[in-house]
Amino acid sequence: MSTDSIIITGARQNNLKNVSLNIPKERIVVFTGVSGSGKSSIVFDTVAVESQRQLNETFTWYIRHRMPKHERPDADAIDRLAPAVIVDQRPIGGNARSTVGTMTDIYSIMRVLFSRHGTPSAGEAGAYSFNDPQGMCPECDGLGRVVRVDLDRFLDTGKTLNEGAVNFPPFGVGTYVWQLYAESGLFDPDKPLRDFTPEEWQMLLHGKGFRVQRLNRTGRMGNNAYEGLVERFERLYIKRDLNALTGRMRDAARRVVREDTCPECGGARLNRAALASKIDGRDIAELCRMEVGDLIAALGGIGDPVATPIARAAITRLRRLEDIGLGYLSLDRETRTVSGGEAQRLKVVRHLGSSLTGMTYIFDEPSVGMHPRDVDRLNALLVRLRDKGNSVLVVEHDPDVIRVADHVIDMGPGAGAHGGEVVFTGTVAQLRESATPTGRYLRRTAPVKDAFREPSGWLAVTGARAHNLKDVTARFPTGVLTAVTGVAGSGKSTLVMEEFAPRHAEAIVVDQSAIAASRRSSPITFLGVMDPVRRLFAKATGMDVGWFSYNSKGACPACDGNGVIFTDLAFMDPVTTTCEVCHGTRYRPEVLAHTLRGRTIVDVLEMTAEEALAFFTGDGPERAIAARLRAVDEVGLGYLTLGRPLTSLSGGERQRIKLAGELHRTGAVYVLDEPTTGLHMADIDALVDLLDRLVDAGNTVIVIEHDVDVVKRADWVIDLGPDGGRHGGEIVFTGTPAALLEDPSSITAEFLRRDLAMRAPATARAV
Repeated sequence: MSTDSIIITGARQNNLKNVSLNIPKERIVVFTGVSGSGKSSIVFDTVAVESQRQLNETFTWYIRHRMPKHERPDADAIDRLAPAVIVDQRPIGGNARSTVGTMTDIYSIMRVLFSRHGTPSAGEAGAYSFNDPQGMCPECDGLGRVVRVDLDRFLDTGKTLNEGAVNFPPFGVGTYVWQLYAESGLFDPDKPLRDFTPEEWQMLLHGKGFRVQRLNRTGRMGNNAYEGLVERFERLYIKRDLNALTGRMRDAARRVVREDTCPECGGARLNRAALASKIDGRDIAELCRMEVGDLIAALGGIGDPVATPIARAAITRLRRLEDIGLGYLSLDRETRTVSGGEAQRLKVVRHLGSSLTGMTYIFDEPSVGMHPRDVDRLNALLVRLRDKGNSVLVVEHDPDVIRVADHVIDMGPGAGAHGGEVVFTGTVAQLRESATPTGRYLRRTAPVKDAFREPSGWLAVTGARAHNLKDVTARFPTGVLTAVTGVAGSGKSTLVMEEFAPRHAEAIVVDQSAIAASRRSSPITFLGVMDPVRRLFAKATGMDVGWFSYNSKGACPACDGNGVIFTDLAFMDPVTTTCEVCHGTRYRPEVLAHTLRGRTIVDVLEMTAEEALAFFTGDGPERAIAARLRAVDEVGLGYLTLGRPLTSLSGGERQRIKLAGELHRTGAVYVLDEPTTGLHMADIDALVDLLDRLVDAGNTVIVIEHDVDVVKRADWVIDLGPDGGRHGGEIVFTGTPAALLEDPSSITAEFLRRDLAMRAPATARAV
């Protein structure tokens, strides 16, 4: 292998403290360290950004003007870079039209196959696409299902319009929409809906094509287009895709609709012409419903000289899915329903067919959401990429991924201002003997606990059949910490998030969805603390509340409250400079003359959560502010400054700040979806300590988890399997972690035993 290296000199991006570093090429180099220590600042914000920036410079000005622009990282020099391929943690997302087949482009190959070999042919490839008017079902517009208003849920016919007969808050009493019906003169607003005549009922639900008068906010009559309740709801909510709505609005809409399989296409999404076209007796929808392994066998039987090369191209890509443990998926699976671990591997599989060498592959915690068995498969992929002559840089916390590294760079020693330094470079064996937090945790022995809390009761789920669940009945204990485990695709998330949570509406759910983050959002705004802080300043100074917001009156006019000036230099790289008027504070200079106990609003935003706790010690509003800040400190984020942009937080920091927003309730049921995402081993210990405190305070905590250290410290385990897809969907074990160790059939038990054996002291392993 080559001994060449990427050379970084004087890196100061984010919290990096003038870091100089050599990163070996054609090796698997794993970057470790506690969350917020500076790993991503080196790998993504320095190496990846500069690689992409310099690669973009090779294109013409015309092309570069249409490409994303990257600002030069804050470093003295970054040399010997190679083109970078980045696999980050961002959710693959996608709407109802995005499937495993469309994301991997395998469905495109299937469409070409049918256009050349299907009998009778429906036409060109577009005629087999559910996202193309040529091929989509006209009844459901290619979605495979129809969503309709459930009038029994939508309306209470025993009530009048004035009494709130419409059970949908956006159409509730006093709203603009309600006025169109209650104040239009078309209906008696004090007449129960069940007494409406057929003509009134039809007008209320489906009338349209004319205008009505209603009183507007000024008391004047307004002339508005009339639209029946059902017509308006379908236009605003159903035709825009319910899943694309924001959280509360989506939940409200789902409560008043029913979703059925499309009667026209039977859920196949395609029109009759596309479904009439067959290969060996199967239409394209039937093939795409097959699991990957079965589809490979079906395509392998095609012997037509024209179709065979196309089928082979599909088989090659399908086998890559099999190789990374996703053989249980089907091409028609919607991408928004895949788990975090499945999503990561789907991203990886797109790069496996490349014959390029000398590339730099950069992965952001690729083991996120993966069962230990799947991590073994991931490691094999990383080795394959390296052995092709590529450099593989991985930001990672998982000990199993760290162990496959050729070289480790450990960042720290702490997080935020306490990090940003290289505290170790060398081999994994050398790291295990080091004094860094990572080294200490790698050599730590962590047995299964031997004392378990007794359940105070049980919460049941019966007859669960969503996705691959096989009529599952599960009992979740209350008053304890429960870990729900199993390999990817076994049905964990389906059981907990789609069956348990909806049936127990009181549950507080902290899922993996990304938090809304922009340059203007920060921990203090996300936690809802900014408004009460502004009110405290307004009360103390006699100023209007708006003066203490950089999004309102108080914003610096020169930078519009951004604190920096973004200069687009057209074809050249953009430049960001600190605002010369406010010096980065975001506020008008005159705002800083007004203080609360000697501190300006800028001083408060520059405080860490720990420092702010010591400042807000008063009664009333300050007590509520302190409670929110204490939650931030309890999840290990006391070092975060209150005004720091959320965009600069690592994945682990964002996950914990979401959790902080939901803490300090008693008698609650917490449902957490992989809360260890992005967390260092030391942070995981602190997280489980927090979960223990929640349980001890009288709460019930249910976590979907793969991390064996969380499983070891749980009181109860529900293990699903035995495998993924159709080979899963069953409960294979329930009981304590100690009992799980003795289970001979559970895959989770097998890897739990392996972890204990690997972490046992050397003398014990020798015996």
